[in-house]
Amino acid sequence: MTQPLHLTFLGIESSCDDTAAAVVRGDGTILASVVAGQTALHENFGGVVPEIAARAHAEKLDLCVEEALATAGLTLAALDGIAVTAGPGLIGGVLSGVMLAKGIAAGSGLPLVGVNHLAGHALTPRLTDGVSYPYLMLLVSGGHCQFLHVAGPDRFTRLGGTIDDAPGEAFDKVAKLLGLPQPGGPAVEAAAARGDAKRFPLPRPLLDKPGCDMSFSGLKTAVLRLRDDLVARQSGLHEQDRDDICAAFQAAVADVLAEKTRRALAAMPAPVLAVAGGVAANQRLRAALQAVAEEAGASFVAPPLRLCTDNAAMIAWAGIEAFGTGQRDGMDLAARPRWPLDQNAAPMLGAGKKGAKA
Repeated sequence: MTQPLHLTFLGIESSCDDTAAAVVRGDGTILASVVAGQTALHENFGGVVPEIAARAHAEKLDLCVEEALATAGLTLAALDGIAVTAGPGLIGGVLSGVMLAKGIAAGSGLPLVGVNHLAGHALTPRLTDGVSYPYLMLLVSGGHCQFLHVAGPDRFTRLGGTIDDAPGEAFDKVAKLLGLPQPGGPAVEAAAARGDAKRFPLPRPLLDKPGCDMSFSGLKTAVLRLRDDLVARQSGLHEQDRDDICAAFQAAVADVLAEKTRRALAAMPAPVLAVAGGVAANQRLRAALQAVAEEAGASFVAPPLRLCTDNAAMIAWAGIEAFGTGQRDGMDLAARPRWPLDQNAAPMLGAGKKGAKA
């Protein structure tokens, strides 16, 4: 496929708790990327509240689009198309973005492209590093975790994924168990930096089973039991205990992801191992994955941290790639809570706090 370098797309993202808009060119230039987070709205609830998230998206989406266009110095007339996350995710937020994109498309006459949120993450290495097809992608975020062999903008083969909690959800839950603030990923990582990862032995789920599927729910439960045991024995949880638990938990997640990545590369070798999604911001996990890539003789690519978490630049880019294959969507574009990238793979079980698994 020839990349349409001349195209300029507006991207809209609202699948979870980040309201985002971006303007991106087909040569990989990000002219603008605006993200309005909702952390303050959800922090007292220990997780994302779908109704609150949807209302916040409805209030912020048009403002984010206006800011993105102003930053890029462009009007709608200068665009070639609009890309919007059409799923998977929290349906209220997805619907807000889709309806706005439809309105803009109808009013401006611009082509509309519905984008799979997971494809946005999976194609990010092509936007940031110009990675060529094929490559192996570990998508690891708050609501999703899966290995994808990426052979084209619409050609994904899933080699495995989480059968319960995604790593990001596990980080959030562990943070809540230990009295750390949300979002849990950065809080646990900061505490782990002060802790001893070898003090408390924690399980490495499913390493005794073949294949690339993962499980993190049991690891979270092991942390809960460890916390309760410490509290019972010493009438409380000391700060060093908390830091050591975080270090042990983070090490367990890193070990599981590293071994499963090793198996994925063996099952379907690729010249590049890429990682994306919010959890990819964790430096301990990045280091473990980079070591696995080097063992396999593959290059390692991790996008900049600002493009690992949810953003609209990746949606605009995925829309440009899809547009290049001939995809066009009409006013019947539907918002989808579930939307697997690999249509031939068996559905993953369960649904994460930050969105339905696909």
